[in-house]
Amino acid sequence: MDRKPPRLATDERETVLSLLQFQRDSLVRKLDGLDDADARSSPVASGTSLAWIVAHLAVAEDTWAVQRFAGQPPSVDVADPPTTGDAVARYRAAWARTDAIARASGLDERCRGDVADPPVTLRWVLLHLLEETARHVGHADIIRELLDGQVGR
Repeated sequence: MDRKPPRLATDERETVLSLLQFQRDSLVRKLDGLDDADARSSPVASGTSLAWIVAHLAVAEDTWAVQRFAGQPPSVDVADPPTTGDAVARYRAAWARTDAIARASGLDERCRGDVADPPVTLRWVLLHLLEETARHVGHADIIRELLDGQVGR
């Protein structure tokens, strides 16, 4: 089933967070109906798997929102999650932390954590997470289609 992204008439923060959530949910749906072996398998030469993408994006959200923007210690374990379900649970927890930070901060606030010069704003962090997530969801689309022919957002 091909779902359409939300079309909103709201403020900038909610628009970005809604589009980011659409991409997150699209990625998690790519795992529907797959067992751990299939989710960890890779039909591409790079070795990228659906489970790896989910784990990678959990770390990316934690790195950018929690560590770099909020200046807090990391909260996502970078070790490979034992199951795909664990990877999804970590990802959902990471996006909940990102969203809480985003809703409690101004979009023009600059990163307080360790970040390269020049420091960037929360707006930049959220848009970077949106583009990074969308990019990897595109990879997930291809991987899932190669695994079993399933397509759609």
